[in-house]
Amino acid sequence: MIIKVRIVNDKSEKECFCMVKIYVVDTNVLIQAPYGLQCFEDNQVVLPVVVLEELDNLKKSEGEIGANVRTTIRMLEELRLQGDLLEGVTLPGGGTLRVEKNYRDVALPSDLPETKSDNRILKVCLGLSQEKSEQVVLVTKDILLRIKAQIIGIKAEDFQTEQVLGHEAQYRGRISVYVSEDHFRDFKKKGVPVEVVYQVDENGKNVVPQLYENEFVILQSDQSAKKTQLGRVEHGAIRKLEYHKVQPYGVSPRNAGQYFLQEALMQPAEKAPLVIVKGMAGTSKTFYSLAVGLEKMLNNPTGEYRRIMICRPNAQFDEDIGFLPGDEQEKIGPLMRPIIDNLEQLIDSNEQSRYENEAELQDKVEEVFERGIVQAEAMNFIRGRSIVKTYLIIDEAQNMTPNQMKGLITRAGKDTKIILLGDPNQIDRPFLDERTNGLSYAAEHMKGSPLCWQITLTAEECERSKLAADAITRM
Repeated sequence: MIIKVRIVNDKSEKECFCMVKIYVVDTNVLIQAPYGLQCFEDNQVVLPVVVLEELDNLKKSEGEIGANVRTTIRMLEELRLQGDLLEGVTLPGGGTLRVEKNYRDVALPSDLPETKSDNRILKVCLGLSQEKSEQVVLVTKDILLRIKAQIIGIKAEDFQTEQVLGHEAQYRGRISVYVSEDHFRDFKKKGVPVEVVYQVDENGKNVVPQLYENEFVILQSDQSAKKTQLGRVEHGAIRKLEYHKVQPYGVSPRNAGQYFLQEALMQPAEKAPLVIVKGMAGTSKTFYSLAVGLEKMLNNPTGEYRRIMICRPNAQFDEDIGFLPGDEQEKIGPLMRPIIDNLEQLIDSNEQSRYENEAELQDKVEEVFERGIVQAEAMNFIRGRSIVKTYLIIDEAQNMTPNQMKGLITRAGKDTKIILLGDPNQIDRPFLDERTNGLSYAAEHMKGSPLCWQITLTAEECERSKLAADAITRM
């Protein structure tokens, strides 16, 4: 297919021909994004038969993988009813989709055995490139497959529809700015209009930064670098923090990042129903979130929440843990050990005597779970629920997919506060990276929302230990 485009300039008219591309889609793209077939505009989309075989093998899988595969299969069935998939069917968003079963005789290098599914996909790509005039592009989340495609002369790309900026360029929820001494002096009483603050660029020129709603601000006097105030953007002005003097469950903030974190967590669910916290290990993300939850449930019961619910994306009820004895809480217990470690420090704050009686400490932690104050849930059990009056902590949220994240946030019922914690640099899930994980996806798409508060904690704000802080900066 050829699209003719007429380009007009002052001197002449030229005609150029834009070739429609052929995109060969790998299975892992559909596992992550079942709607991915609709993201290729007016181009041709090709599914090798081996992809259908892999979908068939995965259709009974538990969790999100199985759900996404089944969604893809249902979509393919709808398209099949519209026409012959071997000949090609028009996609809703434009372009065509067809299934390719030929090119069995295409020769690959001897070190790429045909028994592997990935190499069978490469055969289809190579065959199409030899036979068709359109450019053939392999779309896959598999880096090694993209490398092998390059070796045999096939262009390969990652599926980028859900990608955001790299971690360093992502929204951080905080900013440092300068302001005149007069405005600085009146900050606590009147606040500071966002249009009067500035930053200094690499050339020494003053520039006005773009500030987002709920963005945290380190306000510096332009007369003295040592003079600083902490604030937050609210309705076009930078205002002082409301909770900078509180000590949730006896915990005091030790740095600017923790003051910002405390401010976001202490806000009621009505004002701040979504809090996104990014930061490396040791920055007290989980510890501080639990401290605020326990403060509101035990120390100063406000009636805001019925419970503290904690989920980890790697904690799911499937064949891996289904055989373990016990009820839901007992099965999921080993996967919640990091949470229990933090609870031990909070429930018994005396570092000198905390571990003198391990049995007593364990009883205290178990009591919190038995009373229903803290509940641990598998991610599987969140699907389809409407969660109300809950302080919901999602730990290790960087291991969630964008689709999972959408499903989770939409589960939030009345008076529920969702806290997303994670480090985009520590991803354990295949086919996710700092650009495609659900935590980064949510952070970029929710910035500026009056209902979302965000903060990224820095390496300098690591409070775990001297060794941890030193290792973070060195390793």
